[in-house]
Amino acid sequence: MRAIRNLTLLLALVAPAAFADTQYLVEMILVRQNAVPAITSQFAPENWSDGAAPIAQYDVRQPILDKEVAALAANNQYTVLAHKAWQQSVGSGVSKVAISDGQEQFGHFPIEGNLSLGEARFISVEANFWVNQFDTNGAVIQSEAFKQGNKNVKSAELTFLDGGHLALLVKIRKVGAPASPAPDPEMMEQ
Repeated sequence: MRAIRNLTLLLALVAPAAFADTQYLVEMILVRQNAVPAITSQFAPENWSDGAAPIAQYDVRQPILDKEVAALAANNQYTVLAHKAWQQSVGSGVSKVAISDGQEQFGHFPIEGNLSLGEARFISVEANFWVNQFDTNGAVIQSEAFKQGNKNVKSAELTFLDGGHLALLVKIRKVGAPASPAPDPEMMEQ
């Protein structure tokens, strides 16, 4: 009986570590695909953040996908709208952050949205963004919406989420993991 109590105590001490949140480095590039006609939608909702907290200043990181951004900027097929990097904690549930860029006007930003991450065999990503146009008084007069998800994102791989005229490049990796995935051993033998 004593062994069962000791085993229960040991499991109680070890179990929380097994369910600890995983820290990820997230980098995203929001682009407009200029060859695709822009689709305007309903205005961005008042609760565009969907209850998500903005990225804390201490979680902001220096972006590393500068070569990709330079290549996109040099190509007249794309316009880079936002490039952000941060650290995000993901636990057993979905972790959502609010992302904005530009000058706030009456609760809205030129670029605003939220990004949700979930952890399973792969990383699941759900992105909702709005690119807003304002009138001279600061009211939203037009919005372009982007909503895409992918439940099969691999760690440290650059993933393209195509939303028609808007697209998102996202790279997610665990803190401490290499910035690039290890090369396939079969490819190294060739």
